[in-house]
Amino acid sequence: MTFTSPAELAQILLDRSGNRRIIVALAGAPGSGKSTLAETLAATLNERINGVAAVLPMDGFHFDDIVLNERGLRARKGAPETFDVSGLAHLLERIRQNVEPEIAVPIFDRALEISRAGARLIPRTVRIVIVEGNYLLLDRAPWSSLTFDLSVMLVADPTVLRQRLLKRWADLDIDEQEAVRKIDGNDVANAKLIQECSRKSDYFVHSE
Repeated sequence: MTFTSPAELAQILLDRSGNRRIIVALAGAPGSGKSTLAETLAATLNERINGVAAVLPMDGFHFDDIVLNERGLRARKGAPETFDVSGLAHLLERIRQNVEPEIAVPIFDRALEISRAGARLIPRTVRIVIVEGNYLLLDRAPWSSLTFDLSVMLVADPTVLRQRLLKRWADLDIDEQEAVRKIDGNDVANAKLIQECSRKSDYFVHSE
């Protein structure tokens, strides 16, 4: 495993991009800190070169609860089969071609439990697009068809993951009993899948 720090990773991304656009996968288990690291990386990069980086969260491609209810998958929301992977793949191809002045991307609103279309814009001038999500490196179709210029896996202690997930659900006004049910019935299984069935990443980062 090649471990690196967030600061070192920022420089690696700048060096790798040069004058071209690169798409970076930042994967990890639920609660590992992907969103926080992705936004921190982007902020660090943009402090060095204004407007050089942007973040694309995979969670924006959640199927709506209407679809999940129809498919009997509501209780498994957040599992690999509850995402529009083809939609993500098509958007990544548009981002890679980079021929449009800007591209609108969806963002998942946790408070509303819904994806908001066109909630963020990625301008053509952005050179480093950081895609963050659980299953970006999952070695299973259709996820395995996703390609990236560089990949990073966030590694976290299971105890830390559980504490963060409990806090996440508490912050959404979910009582502890229901939170434990969600974690043990869904989040733990998803974390195990990511750990055991992901493709090897270029770099690893410890989640502090």
